[in-house]
Amino acid sequence: MKILFTGASSLTGMWFVKALVEAGHEVTVPLRGSLESYAGLRQQRIAQVEPLAKIRASCPFGSEAFLKVIQEGNWDCLCHHAADVTNYKSSDFDPAAALANNTHQLKKVLLALKEKGCQKLLLTGSVFEQDEGKGGSEALRAVSPYGLSKGITSAVFRYYASVTGFRLGKFVIPNPFGPFEEPRFTTYLIQSWFSNKTPAVNTPDYIRDNIPVSLMAQAYSRFAEQLNNEYQQYNPSFYVEDQGTFTERFAREMRARLPLHCNFELKQQVDFPEPRIRINYEKIDPLPFNWSETKAWDELAAYYQRTYG
Repeated sequence: MKILFTGASSLTGMWFVKALVEAGHEVTVPLRGSLESYAGLRQQRIAQVEPLAKIRASCPFGSEAFLKVIQEGNWDCLCHHAADVTNYKSSDFDPAAALANNTHQLKKVLLALKEKGCQKLLLTGSVFEQDEGKGGSEALRAVSPYGLSKGITSAVFRYYASVTGFRLGKFVIPNPFGPFEEPRFTTYLIQSWFSNKTPAVNTPDYIRDNIPVSLMAQAYSRFAEQLNNEYQQYNPSFYVEDQGTFTERFAREMRARLPLHCNFELKQQVDFPEPRIRINYEKIDPLPFNWSETKAWDELAAYYQRTYG
């Protein structure tokens, strides 16, 4: 397929592009900013993508520059992975403003793509949206204003895909981790260990769905290929367990590969500002992808050694 892919500077976006290219697809990557505007991890991810895909800088979704890219080619699939994530952890995150950015001139974009032969539309969602994943007995509310923005973005895409005649798929992301990851939980653990510190796990009782990003990327590529005429959704899952158990798993795998003590302290969790359970529900079978769990842990440990060692 000839794929137009947004959001390649993110962790998951970088890995998704790599998996699509490895599967034989031709990928063009519009970037929101200029190449010079990216720094740190995002710059590193773009450097990983650049040899594999056609980069088109300064092309925010729905902009005139974005529409011009559409006109310059013929397309089989739009993978809209980009989303407004500015201060996404803040309670002051503005869902309405994020929706406007995520869906800017969406109908115009879809009609332009349709004129160029495109029939498939793949949207990335989050398990932390409203009405996504599984939450035990808890209501599936949006976990945060950012999660809310993703949920309403999904509703808008589903509506306009229907009225413009696109095959829409939604790929719902849980908690990915792997090389080039954001400074989140696993990064906090590994940075602490390389600094010879013992990290404290303050939320060991949250039940979450942690997934190796390399495996999830393979599943994403396969899902993009198999989209048909009806709405499809995929909620991939892998390590479903409480965060204390996942910490033990992560420490065990790193201790076996790196010269680190990998000790940690599980605190007693008394505060639950987020839902206690929020997980996906479709366990990925690695066999069809020829994916090795051992190799994935090896590659992650090697990445940490290069980055923090």
